[in-house]
Amino acid sequence: MAGIKSLARDTAVYGLSSIVGRFLNWCLVPLYTITFSQADYGVVTLVYSVVAVAMLVLTYGMETGFFRFANHERWSDPMEVYSTALVSVASTSVLFIAGVLCALGPVSRWMECAEHPSFVGMMAVCVAVDAFTALPFSYLRYRSRPVRFAVLRLVGIGVNIGLNLFFLLLCPWLMREVPWTVEWFYRPDFGIGYIFLSNLVSTLVTLALLVPELRGFRWRFNARLWREMLGYSAPLLVLGVAGIMNQTIDKILFPVLLPDHADAMAQLGIYGANYKIAIVMVMFIQAFRFAYEPFIFARSREQGETRMAAYSDAMKYFVLFALLIFLGVMYYLDILRYFISPRYFSGLKVVPVVMLAELCFGVFFNLSLWYKLTDRTVWGAWFSLLGLAVTVALNVLFVPRIGYMGCAYAALASYGVMMLASYAAGRRYYPIDYPVARILAYCAAAAVLYYAGVHLLAPLPAGAAAALRAVLLAGYVAAVVRFEHIPLPKPFRR
Repeated sequence: MAGIKSLARDTAVYGLSSIVGRFLNWCLVPLYTITFSQADYGVVTLVYSVVAVAMLVLTYGMETGFFRFANHERWSDPMEVYSTALVSVASTSVLFIAGVLCALGPVSRWMECAEHPSFVGMMAVCVAVDAFTALPFSYLRYRSRPVRFAVLRLVGIGVNIGLNLFFLLLCPWLMREVPWTVEWFYRPDFGIGYIFLSNLVSTLVTLALLVPELRGFRWRFNARLWREMLGYSAPLLVLGVAGIMNQTIDKILFPVLLPDHADAMAQLGIYGANYKIAIVMVMFIQAFRFAYEPFIFARSREQGETRMAAYSDAMKYFVLFALLIFLGVMYYLDILRYFISPRYFSGLKVVPVVMLAELCFGVFFNLSLWYKLTDRTVWGAWFSLLGLAVTVALNVLFVPRIGYMGCAYAALASYGVMMLASYAAGRRYYPIDYPVARILAYCAAAAVLYYAGVHLLAPLPAGAAAALRAVLLAGYVAAVVRFEHIPLPKPFRR
C-alpha cells in the first residue's frame, strides 16, 4: 500500500504540470475558436497532429529506454546511459530540422500552410527541441524530483499562454487604439502563425531552464550501450508512433477522405475543438504515466506478492478515478461546452465516445508493464500496429458516411482491441491477478450512473439536474471508499 501511496503522490505532483498546464492551454481553445474560422482552426488541428507524430519519432522510445537501462543491473553508471541518450536524440533532432528546412515548400503545401511556410519551420524547431528536452525531464523523473519537473513545465506553459494572449488579444487592441506601439512588429495577416510563434518561444525558454540538467557530468557516448538501447527502444518507437497515429491519423486523413476540401477543414476544426473537451481524460492518463513508469521499474527489483499486488491495485485505482472523470465531464458538459465557441457545438456528440476511447487507452497503458518488464517490447509494437490498422480501416469506412463521428468510433474500437489483445497476451507471459470482476462491476455501475445522470435527468431544470448529478457523483465516491476500504482523513471520520 505504501507503494501505491507513493505512486499517487507522484502522480499528483506530476499532474500539477500536466493537468493544470493542459487545463491552462485548454482555456485558450475559446480564444482560438472565437478568433479564427473553423477552417483556420482545422489547419491548427492538422499541424499539431503531425507534430505529435514527429515528436514520437524523434524521441524513438529513448525515455523508456533510459529508465530501463539506468536501472539495469548490467549498467552501473546511470549518467553514462543518460549522456548516451542525450547525444543520440540531439543528433537526430538537428538532422530533422535540416531535413524539414530543405523540403520546406512541399511539406508546407501538404500541411495546408503553402502561403506561410514559416509556420512549418517554426514547428519543426519546436518539435526537435521538445524531443531533446524530453530526456532532461525524464532525468528529473528518474531522480524523483517531481516538483522541479512541474515548475519547469508550468513556466514553459505560462510563457506560451502569455504570448498567445499578447499576440491574439492585446496586440489587436493596441493596433486599433495606438497602432504605433505594435505596427513595427505585429502583422494581423499572420493569423494562426502567432500560435506557432508562441509555442516556439516557450520551447526555447524551457530549454534554457533545463541547462542545469545538462551540466555536472561528463558527456559520453557508449556505442555498445546505444545499440542495446536502440534494440530495446525500437519496438517502443513502433509502439509509440502507432499509438500516436491512432490519436492523430484520423485528423491527418480527414481532409483526404471527404471530397469537399473546404468543408473538410471546417469539419476538422469542429472535431478538433470538441476533442479538446475530452482532454481531461488525456491529462489524467499523462500524469499517471509520468509517475507509473519509474514506479514499475523500481518495483521490478522487489520480490514476492507485494510487487504484483501493487501492479493490480494501480490498475484498479486508475480505472476508478478515470470513471469518476468520465462521469464528471458528461454530467456537466452543458457547462464545459462553453470552453469552445457556440459555432462548434454541433460536434459535442463526439465527447463521450472519445473519453471512453481514452479510458481504454489508459487501461492498455497499465497493461503494458508486462512486456516492458520482460523486455518483450516488440509485443507493444504489434498491439499498436493492430490498433492502427483498425483505426485506418474504420476511418476509411465511416468518415465518408458519418464524418467526424467515424473518427470517434474508430478510436474507441482501436483502443478497445489493443486493450483486450494486451490483456490476453499478458495472462500468458506475465500473469497478474487483476480484479477484473470488481473493475467490470464498477464500469457497469458507472454506465448506470451515466444513463441516469445524462438522460433521465435531462428534462429537469438545469439547476435541479446539476444538484442531483452532484449527489450521484458523491454516491459513486462513497461507494468506492466503502468497498475499497479507503481510510478517510480524520475530519471525515465519525
